[in-house]
Amino acid sequence: MIAPRFPDNERERLEAVKSYKLLDTLPEKDYDNITSLIAAICDTPISLVTLLDKERNFLKSHLGVPFSESPRTISFCGHAILEDKEIFVIEDAREDDRFRDNPLVKEHNAIFYAGVPLVNDDNYSLGTLCVYDTKPRRLNDHQIKAMIKLGSQVVNLFELHKKNSLLLQSQEQLEERNKQLKDFAGIVSHDLKSPLATITSLVYLLKEEYGSVFNEEGNQYVAYIEESSDALRDYIDGMLNYYKSDKILQHSKEEVKLQNIYRQIDAIMFVDRAEFKHPEIDTSVFINKTAIVQIFMNLIGNALKYNHSEVPYVETTFSEDAAFYYFAVKDNGIGIEKERQETIFNLFNRSDHKDRQGNTGSGIGLAVVKKLIHKLGGEIILKSAVGQGSIFSFTIKK
Repeated sequence: MIAPRFPDNERERLEAVKSYKLLDTLPEKDYDNITSLIAAICDTPISLVTLLDKERNFLKSHLGVPFSESPRTISFCGHAILEDKEIFVIEDAREDDRFRDNPLVKEHNAIFYAGVPLVNDDNYSLGTLCVYDTKPRRLNDHQIKAMIKLGSQVVNLFELHKKNSLLLQSQEQLEERNKQLKDFAGIVSHDLKSPLATITSLVYLLKEEYGSVFNEEGNQYVAYIEESSDALRDYIDGMLNYYKSDKILQHSKEEVKLQNIYRQIDAIMFVDRAEFKHPEIDTSVFINKTAIVQIFMNLIGNALKYNHSEVPYVETTFSEDAAFYYFAVKDNGIGIEKERQETIFNLFNRSDHKDRQGNTGSGIGLAVVKKLIHKLGGEIILKSAVGQGSIFSFTIKK
């Protein structure tokens, strides 16, 4: 018997094998289907998908043998990957010096062997797709072609597994970074709120106690501080809402009457001369109530804040089909420029326009809306014209 030598590129080849993260993995149906198929085509009792590790031959799929690995020193596949051929065939191992006294031949009666090296795009032989028989034989052209083609499919499965593993790893890293960002946002927002509350209180005291003492310029400075404090508070609240939106989505769906939601919004948001029109039919929907209220509060809140009409007006509509709920929020506000409509849902995308109180937005509210709607399986579309108002139409999957 002659043990197979290592290829000249063995170190790089081993790194390639390990990169697929298939060593010591459990059997998988896709590989077992291929070994079953090739055994039937070649009419052999044994067929394997192997990966050559440093000192062993790991059997990713093994039909006809009870073990999942064997020593590389007695491996037929160790010889197969050394050959610059599409297929390596030993018709009678008892007549070949490399295998004559091999334990696989003497103890397991492995007489016939045919193996297709599994070569990746970087030209590294990772292992083989192979068949064994307990008697001497030959493969016909049809069987050889089938083995070569199915060997290519095994390599494709290796590559797919590798890509999926990398994707899963990237997703896990992204989730961890997102968690860290949420934690950071929560800590920073909490730490900022305390000194911000102090600033707001001091501004109030300055206005109350010294407003009559300050000249016009001094009072303007105080107004600037108050305006900046309000903007920072809205920004902090917006950040917290954005990172809490995932918790909102954890709420279960429930049967909700839309009229109750409309009445809740009307009581909270519509004061003075603002008008709110909504469907009068008392429709029930099966939906995440917390999420839909949050979406409406953001869209209707913006419709009222960014509205310089004498009588701010907001209208909501509703319809449904077998798959989706359809909602729309229409207003007579200031409208949104066409060039901004593509980016308005991006996080921190802020407009130069001021609301009815003279403040600018944080650029977070609509990002929260889009995130919630997408997580609920829907889409949101904006139609708007400057000076004429906006219509936000969105769907939620049933």
